[in-house]
Amino acid sequence: MSKKKILFVDDEANILSGLKRMLRSMRNEFDLQFAESGKEALEIMASDNFDVVVSDMRMPGMDGAALLTEIQKLHPCSIRIMLTGQADEESILRTVGIVHQFLAKPCESEHLKAILLRASALHELISQDALKKIVSQLGTLPSLPEVYAKLRKAMTNPEVSIAEVAEIIEEDMAMSAKVLQLVNSAFFGLFQKVESPARAVNLLGLDTVKNLVLGVGAFSEIKASSKLFSIKKLWSHSMTVGTLAKEIALSESDDKELIDNCFLAGLLHDIGKLVLLAQMADKYEEAVLLARENNICLRTAEKEIFDTVHGDIGAYLMGLWGMPGPVVEGIGFHHRLDNYPGRQFNPAIAVHAANAIYYENRPDELVGAPHEIAMVHLQSLGLGDKIDHWREVCAKSFEQDNNDD
Repeated sequence: MSKKKILFVDDEANILSGLKRMLRSMRNEFDLQFAESGKEALEIMASDNFDVVVSDMRMPGMDGAALLTEIQKLHPCSIRIMLTGQADEESILRTVGIVHQFLAKPCESEHLKAILLRASALHELISQDALKKIVSQLGTLPSLPEVYAKLRKAMTNPEVSIAEVAEIIEEDMAMSAKVLQLVNSAFFGLFQKVESPARAVNLLGLDTVKNLVLGVGAFSEIKASSKLFSIKKLWSHSMTVGTLAKEIALSESDDKELIDNCFLAGLLHDIGKLVLLAQMADKYEEAVLLARENNICLRTAEKEIFDTVHGDIGAYLMGLWGMPGPVVEGIGFHHRLDNYPGRQFNPAIAVHAANAIYYENRPDELVGAPHEIAMVHLQSLGLGDKIDHWREVCAKSFEQDNNDD
């Protein structure tokens, strides 16, 4: 396997020297190159492809925002990371649709190494360059038109409350993913991950959300529609699976981080379907029809049509956006536990079980054949006898949903 190519850009030579020293131990894994200006970076990239570009924000001439904007156009498959000690809201808003991850400077060496390893590993998830290009270019995800219209209207009301705005954003998968990406970035300096879209909106504040909606266009409405596949039902399903995964995790552990990651992975486990539907609606409908007509799993039909599956697409995008590693793994492995290297209870297991239990209770929502619970794998982990208990735990949520209806 060839080395992953990473380009660092900073106008301060001593910063680049420090990075070289910090990353010297990774020379066998990475081909590291360094540029002292945006102009030099673009010249280097004109003759070579880079997997990851890490740029400082404040540089004379062409700043980091301008550079990464240009790289998005010219080299869309490159993962774009902003590393800066000058964190201000204007910088965040200028780059909100461009930058995949924000890192604060100074960045601890082990943290930076982990970020680079994870970013490089993401490239292995999707083999097709055309799909990789589409996903890498996504700075925003499209929202349901009625929710988008409701949010824009709310933002023009001077009396609107942050609670009202949070409630609207929680109705939409794309908006929820975007506010979670931002609030969990290093720029906000939080010491814990935020898993709730409503909490994320509260932390961002009304002014920032207003800028995101009306100023920089961080949200947009979906243009595609499908008679075969309901995006509204997709989000309702995802919210419920997130809740079920959290309930399963609560029955297994009192580790708050694990529980939060299970919820977030469940909430976002099908976001790859939204990407495929928004970007290639006709082809996604082909996959839906293929699954129904041949009574095969939708994932199997996706593989035939796209040569990839929604779990990998979602994991790739959420990984690019800097979601926690266990969340990304939960999204990517929720249909293929056999390939997951971990032996302990984890978000992938919670989401796998929650998703299967959801369709046991709502079989009318299935597209094609059901996904069976991976009993052999769970038994090999000593978790096989937990399934009935997990069903009981989840049954309470379904009872509550039925009462609410």
